[in-house]
Amino acid sequence: MTDTDMTDNRALVQLSAAQMAERIASGAVSSRELVEAHLAVIESAEPSIKAFLRVSADAALEQADAFDARHAKAGEDDLSPLAGVPIAIKDMIVTKGIVTTAASKILEGWVPPYDATVISRLKAAGMPILGKTNLDEFAQGSSTEHSAYQTTHNPWDTSRVPGGSGGGSASAVAAFEAPLALGTDTGGSIRQPGSLTGTVGVKPTYGGVSRFGAIAMASSLDQIGPVSRTVLDSALLQETIGGYDKRDSTSIPMPVPPVSQAAREGARQDLHGVRVGLVKELSGDGFQPGVEARFNEAVELLQAMGAEVTEVSCPHLPYSLGAYYIIMPSEVSSNLARYDGMRYGLRVMPPDGVPQTAANMMAYTREKGFGDEVKRRIILGTYALSAGYYDAWYGSAQKVRTLIIDDFRKAFERADVLISPTSPSTAFAFGEKMQDPLAMYMNDVATIPANLAGVPAMSIPAGVSDDGLPVGFQFIAPQKHDELMYKPAAALESALTQQWGGPIWRSMDTPWLSNR
Repeated sequence: MTDTDMTDNRALVQLSAAQMAERIASGAVSSRELVEAHLAVIESAEPSIKAFLRVSADAALEQADAFDARHAKAGEDDLSPLAGVPIAIKDMIVTKGIVTTAASKILEGWVPPYDATVISRLKAAGMPILGKTNLDEFAQGSSTEHSAYQTTHNPWDTSRVPGGSGGGSASAVAAFEAPLALGTDTGGSIRQPGSLTGTVGVKPTYGGVSRFGAIAMASSLDQIGPVSRTVLDSALLQETIGGYDKRDSTSIPMPVPPVSQAAREGARQDLHGVRVGLVKELSGDGFQPGVEARFNEAVELLQAMGAEVTEVSCPHLPYSLGAYYIIMPSEVSSNLARYDGMRYGLRVMPPDGVPQTAANMMAYTREKGFGDEVKRRIILGTYALSAGYYDAWYGSAQKVRTLIIDDFRKAFERADVLISPTSPSTAFAFGEKMQDPLAMYMNDVATIPANLAGVPAMSIPAGVSDDGLPVGFQFIAPQKHDELMYKPAAALESALTQQWGGPIWRSMDTPWLSNR
């Protein structure tokens, strides 16, 4: 590849997904050219970023060529808003014909015979799939250090974590290896990596995007959502993958909220009439000073654009972490019981001298196939659900969940959207919290409440802290009204971009992508 080709690739991959789609529609660039440009960046960046578990180069090029052929015949008629734009997929979402492992040895080599609903919708929209991204095993972690295969690095500082569990998707987008990605968010696994990598991460309303084909971690909490570099890109992706799906019993039978319209309105930076609630319990003690400083500066920008900002209290949010780490492991214990070596995935037979029974085979398979964090959560969940402890632990946690839902209901009577920092700190160093699970769990203290309540939430970059690393700003909206967070999020993004003199990533050192 010539230097000129590389320069062209750099220019292409730095476009927003919306800009890429516009150029495809006009004929200025082909889907194949976009895929080739991103594959070139992946080749250059992966040795240091390690965002992908597997790259589907041939399949992505075939999909791009098929789209380009259709587009040449049909022109711009009936093009989806992201037609031809490539995307990366968290390896927690099944893809027909592509190995899907949830970053676990117990699913090593498993090739799904079907597509998740979101994958079918991406393919129908003409979006080539670049590959599958790394994660904490079965989405259980906050740093992507718990993958069975590799550790993903943060593009802002490759000695630091990208967050988790969806660090692969966030790092791929931050490093320009993909313009868009899909993640799953159970307690912040899209938003917390977004905060740590300077990307936009969205958890839609629970049931607003089909979970059919998402490998289950905790079924009442899991939600598929967008990862992008701009608020509008996330809105366009949510509209592409969202909507009712009869194959998902938790899917909401209603149209996708008008999120892209709200994002375009917000870019005009007029927030008069918008009531913003600053959540008292989601800031202060335990939050890094630089995180608090960027958050407060962003709040002032919201006010300068006309938003009415008032403090609101959700008194039961301090109990979110405790309730989550009872409910989530309980559902993990139930969902992961299917990985037993009998039907698919890894099978480990007992060694000589040990009875060759089904029970022993299951025990050896699960011992070999699951990592330490997964085992920890299975044991915790099994204990919480056991006879004599169910009411004391699981039942009590569900009561707290109800109180948190009521806290949000009352807060939304006073505000259209709620705000908080996304993560209490910027990206931490590898190994810093691996020996202390409780310290690791605290990274999700501000994101977990939205999952417990089923409400939509979003993280956008709010600048960089004194350590030169990104800070995330979280918006939370009422259930089924995702558009209410997109407008102020887009307004703040636009104001901050003007203040910075360009996108936040311009301050990121990218040796694999020079000549910015």
